[in-house]
Amino acid sequence: MALRLGEIVAALGGELHGDEGQIIERLAPLAAAGPEALAFLSHPKYIKELAASGAACVIVSPAMREAAAARGAFIATPDPYLYFAHLTQLWRSRHAPPEGPRIHPSAVIDPSAQIADTARIGALCVVERGARIGEHTVLKSRVTVSEDCVIGARCLLHPGVVIGADGFGLAPHAGAWVKIEQLGAVRIGDDVEIGANTCIDRGALDDTVIEDGVKLDNLIQIGHNVHVGRNTAMAGCVGVAGSARIGAGCTLGGGAIVLGHLELADGVHVSAASVVTRSILKPGQYTGMFPIDDNAAWEKNAATLRHLHGLRERLRALERATPARSQPNTP
Repeated sequence: MALRLGEIVAALGGELHGDEGQIIERLAPLAAAGPEALAFLSHPKYIKELAASGAACVIVSPAMREAAAARGAFIATPDPYLYFAHLTQLWRSRHAPPEGPRIHPSAVIDPSAQIADTARIGALCVVERGARIGEHTVLKSRVTVSEDCVIGARCLLHPGVVIGADGFGLAPHAGAWVKIEQLGAVRIGDDVEIGANTCIDRGALDDTVIEDGVKLDNLIQIGHNVHVGRNTAMAGCVGVAGSARIGAGCTLGGGAIVLGHLELADGVHVSAASVVTRSILKPGQYTGMFPIDDNAAWEKNAATLRHLHGLRERLRALERATPARSQPNTP
């Protein structure tokens, strides 16, 4: 099914310069777009791709209007990336295949679980006793929601998500480990999206909490009693250890780690592969990683780094032993 440019602008707004009747058969990146496709330019650094693109029409910011006009048809909008996001939703709504059963026959749902009438439960899902699933929430295939966990409205859980497995709580005793029963649950707010195979552990005593609007990528581990503030986003393979508190509006890049019992203030942004070893109480961008290098150079630098503390102490001793240089007399 195709859409005309006029239909798109009527639904999403924007300023069209081109033929309203132009048929769009697909959405595509600038470099791969052909005469049947609609593309977008989100950053000026891709201006060369704009000039070379064969797209029928390109979504651009007002600042790119002149460059876009030199190429052909365009839609001008203040935020092309946001416009593109809305466009993908429009496209999905017009091209979605017919929906199957609201609750797949292979799903296993405890009789005490509460499932909203508009929620959808996919194949091979498990919803355990006392769990609650809110309005218009969708569980894709093989999602597990453990006992007493709560998922709000309009959430999307991708395949393989596990909500409410036991947190990693163990007490050492006589060279072995004694399990600490995890007596809390998981509470997830509204409009949360959770990527494939992400795990959110239940709390030991209090609940693990994911507030409204949080977006989690694939393969993320959220430990027990973690609290994640509203509209925070985490990229793939992030790990958050138990009892950490992540503020609202934060971002964590792929592979970032937050150690347990730490706090990140609202608006903290952690770069990919960084390890957060202390609380961060001031908003901003934070990075902590050892730069990649060829192996021989890396090993030499790492060996030097191991002795850095000793070198600092030697320097301090030298400073204490060296008399301060006398200041020249002022005439």
